[in-house]
Amino acid sequence: MRSRDGNHTFSLRLCSVILFNSLALNASEFLISYSYIVKDATLYNETIQISKAMKKCSGTPQKSFIFDTNGEKDLKKIISKNNEDFINYIHGLGLHIIHNDKTKNLQHSSFTKLTLKTTCFKVDFNDNFAKIAPLK
Repeated sequence: MRSRDGNHTFSLRLCSVILFNSLALNASEFLISYSYIVKDATLYNETIQISKAMKKCSGTPQKSFIFDTNGEKDLKKIISKNNEDFINYIHGLGLHIIHNDKTKNLQHSSFTKLTLKTTCFKVDFNDNFAKIAPLK
């Protein structure tokens, strides 16, 4: 849109501010899923997947957890440094459990799978810490 004096700059600045603010809002929301599989009392597989949300998640933040970041802004790196604490936090949120025990020809086998379904988390980065909270 052209202003009265013929300049386009005001409308371009306004559009860039609106676009930047909308991108900044989405950058603080991440989708996280977790899976832990135990087969015959041995850890078989453990995966955690983290990705930025492509659209704004709806919901209210629940119980939050605070990570010490030391200036780091990459959530994957932050969680990998604090892996045990984050896994304990996820277990407190509630996991879906599948368990199966079999005994065939005197051979016992078991299978357990813990899963956190893909959940949207709101992440607020500050200078020395990151606050993470699931949205429900």
